[in-house]
Amino acid sequence: MSAPVRLGVNIDHVATLRNARGGRHPDPLHAAELAIASGADGITAHLREDRRHIRDDDIARLKARLAKPLNLEMAATEEMTAIALRTRPHAACLVPERREERTTEGGLDVVTGHNQIVPVVRALKQAGIRVSLFIAADPAQIDTAAHVGAPVIEIHTGAWCEAVTHGDQAAAKAEFERIRAGAAQAARLGLEVHAGHGLDYVTAEAICAIPEIVELNIGHFLIGDAVFEGLGIAVERMRGAMARGQESRSR
Repeated sequence: MSAPVRLGVNIDHVATLRNARGGRHPDPLHAAELAIASGADGITAHLREDRRHIRDDDIARLKARLAKPLNLEMAATEEMTAIALRTRPHAACLVPERREERTTEGGLDVVTGHNQIVPVVRALKQAGIRVSLFIAADPAQIDTAAHVGAPVIEIHTGAWCEAVTHGDQAAAKAEFERIRAGAAQAARLGLEVHAGHGLDYVTAEAICAIPEIVELNIGHFLIGDAVFEGLGIAVERMRGAMARGQESRSR
């Protein structure tokens, strides 16, 4: 069997909980270390323009102390590019960002934003940072992602997960087929394929059956489940679900 699908744990909402009251607890760094000890392959953190959860100091501490790769989610802006170049995370995932949104809504529009994205991708790659683009499983977006020089895409799985959650089987099937086709297209173009947004144990298992998927990035669900059973157990359960999905590839 191929190498296990990697799990990146997003610790943004540990910071959300901390910021609700102020102070330093719960500490996102401690959550990251616990996730890694429980089987995470890396840590994802989104430094937003408004610093609503992760803060600059969190990124600096994560980079300095983590034993596994740090994936910095960021908008394609001059401010965030400068922070990434200064911090030098293992990876940077370019995402769309609006201050009004609760969470990332949809994928990055690489087609429209081509001229803004190209120099950011170039600068990050020259610094030795692995660049991914968080996009919908849309053929034009995938083609453009390859054109701008990003070696990785992360497919936005939110619409599929929403359809699954609401029991809309027709929509869920259609969205899953879009993801499957998009992953295959990206692989043909030489892109590494990741996926994330809205995934839980059930959907993570299902998407790991797609052979081109090599990494999942999951945050909100894991942090939410950790309230009831602990972060370590939640990460271990997620790893088990992902392993079952990957094993189904050979059936």
